[in-house]
Amino acid sequence: MTTFTALLVEKDSAGKFTRSIVERDIGSLPDGDVLIDVKYSSLNFKDALSATGNPGVSRNFPHTPGIDAAGVVLESSDSRFQPGFEVLVTGYDLGMNTSGGFGQRIRVPGDWVVKLDSLSMRDSMIIGTAGLTAALCIEKLIHMGLEKDGADVLVTGASGGVGSFAVALLSHLGYTVTAVSGKPEQVKFLKGLGAREVLTREQFMEGAAKPMLKERWAGVVDSVGGEMLFAAIKSLRYGASAAACGLVASMEIPATVLPFILRNVNLLGIDSVELPIAKKQEIWQKLGNAWRPESLEQLVQEIPLSKVSSAIDTILKGQMVGRGLVVL
Repeated sequence: MTTFTALLVEKDSAGKFTRSIVERDIGSLPDGDVLIDVKYSSLNFKDALSATGNPGVSRNFPHTPGIDAAGVVLESSDSRFQPGFEVLVTGYDLGMNTSGGFGQRIRVPGDWVVKLDSLSMRDSMIIGTAGLTAALCIEKLIHMGLEKDGADVLVTGASGGVGSFAVALLSHLGYTVTAVSGKPEQVKFLKGLGAREVLTREQFMEGAAKPMLKERWAGVVDSVGGEMLFAAIKSLRYGASAAACGLVASMEIPATVLPFILRNVNLLGIDSVELPIAKKQEIWQKLGNAWRPESLEQLVQEIPLSKVSSAIDTILKGQMVGRGLVVL
């Protein structure tokens, strides 16, 4: 088979971007060590930015987005990956300027590929980049001293991809979780994932303009940024940390040094894109074993490739809940 089905984003002479399902030729794929028959992908906010021509994500068009992909090796010049192996690819340049997981075929360097062991292809993409990022946040918080002492761990943007997985994983690991969401109708969903308490944005931000807030959080997983992140930092317990991995609200923090020098707190940056492959493999092993939440299926809504374009509009409007599993 020399062609495959894919979502293609094109840019016309007027600078307008359009999306359509097309047949692409395998010859259009970039050079690489491993050709993969993609079975599943997932829908992330970055995919939506790529699909709408955000130059900070994708610059070359026509283009197939999809920063995540799981499938079966078809051809490989890398001895680590034989035809028939089930594998996944997340991050690096996949779906940014390298043809991504919203197509039935990808060709990538072997150093981007992780061999699946204890996870199915489907489960790996329910987790996807969002779950990997949440796990990295939690691992770093634990490394910085987060203990299961009954104190709250805060998750902002909790109904989104990173946030909902963070709630599920923290609960699975035995932490007490408070979730903040702009979707008050998702309280039942978040409590079903293990959140003990769910706050609206307005409830959380009440009184947040003060220079310092009462100590509460033993740790924070933040995918929002902006004022909400700094409000969380101002209410960290002494010596605690906030892990920041997103900027849905803003890339700027209206911060002062007060909480850092008065409470000895830490702001931790989290990246899952350029993370060394050995570290990715380590986290995926955890996610396939002791760190696999029992509530994984509660997170997911399946999206056939034919419906991905409309789902992109949904996530851009901030209406996506949980994890979108793209089925190819």
